[in-house]
Amino acid sequence: MIGVTVLGSTGSVGVSTLDVVARHPERFRAVALTAHRDSERMAEQCRRHRPQIAVMVDETAARHLRELLSDMPGRPEILSGVEGLEQVATMPETQYVMAAIVGAAGLPPTLAAARAGKRLLLANKESLVVAGALLMRAVEESGAELLPIDSEHNAIFQCLPPNFCEGLPSVGVERILLTASGGPLRDWPIERLASVTPEQACAHPTWAMGRKISVDSATMMNKGLEVIEACWLFGTDTDRIQVVVHPQSVIHSLVQYQDGSVLAQLGNPDMRTPIAHALGWPARLDAGVAPLDLFKVGQLNFEEPDLARFPCLGLAFKAARQGGTAPAILNAANEIAVAAFLDRRLDLPGIAAVVDATLEALPNEDVAGQDLAFLLDVDRRARERAEHLVRLRVI
Repeated sequence: MIGVTVLGSTGSVGVSTLDVVARHPERFRAVALTAHRDSERMAEQCRRHRPQIAVMVDETAARHLRELLSDMPGRPEILSGVEGLEQVATMPETQYVMAAIVGAAGLPPTLAAARAGKRLLLANKESLVVAGALLMRAVEESGAELLPIDSEHNAIFQCLPPNFCEGLPSVGVERILLTASGGPLRDWPIERLASVTPEQACAHPTWAMGRKISVDSATMMNKGLEVIEACWLFGTDTDRIQVVVHPQSVIHSLVQYQDGSVLAQLGNPDMRTPIAHALGWPARLDAGVAPLDLFKVGQLNFEEPDLARFPCLGLAFKAARQGGTAPAILNAANEIAVAAFLDRRLDLPGIAAVVDATLEALPNEDVAGQDLAFLLDVDRRARERAEHLVRLRVI
């Protein structure tokens, strides 16, 4: 029996993970679940999956969870605070850790799981964006297994040869083709983007996601963060990565080889597929996903991304090329700007403007040999600067 800790169990990826785990009770057991403040959903998950430990980062939510589960026989131990996240990411009863906490908040427990030598199912792309060198070093030193959960990176992983760590050129790879749906605003007139509401930005045409990542999809910052993530996961640079807009979200990504061959991974847009792949790898598991019906799909379309419409994508490529602390600054500023947009304090084009201005305002520092405390300080300073820009509307 394999013990699984789900960091961020009440979010969309966490819910999908528990769905796959529940389909294979002979193989997996959810030993620990964590959430920020959604105590109602956490209570439901605890009653169904019966973990040993449940962590609520918010203390008030933890108290509420204790009340909700007061009549549950054998209820889980309920912890509160960020310390509990690292505890359940490293506990001996768990072998696999799903890192599905959104944003830089997921970095410390993700890094802790890597250092503890767990199989790390990485859905928290910010961990690699902010601390790629640190996380990859931890994986190498501990012998942890790092498997990508983002559908695009999981697709690339499936299309690459097993020895891709020797270097993409040496195994015959020409480039990675990272697909993007283009989000809900792909066909909007550019002059109307300033009037987009949070509800419109979150109405993704093919994927069911949380609000923050939905906005990132609308601006294509999500794809930009995935470019940076791909550089770390596959040991390459932006020169070997091309973003392709593919509205149907059926081809999840492609790998082009030097002999002209192109391998692609296709499937219905359902996160349970990459989750099941990572849980079962190298075996294949039933994910509960309907088979792809190519006759129903009918046609597949591809477009080049418009950087005038999606300036966040260009900013992410720029930060990836600069390296250093630039990706961490980009990520922190984006989190602040997206939160401001969702709170209706900033219009959609203002997100890119705040990110760009924050990158210009802060120095790009070398991260070689730096520790987590240094990176978290960079994150803090970037957030403060971005919040200042939002308040002053200096955009």
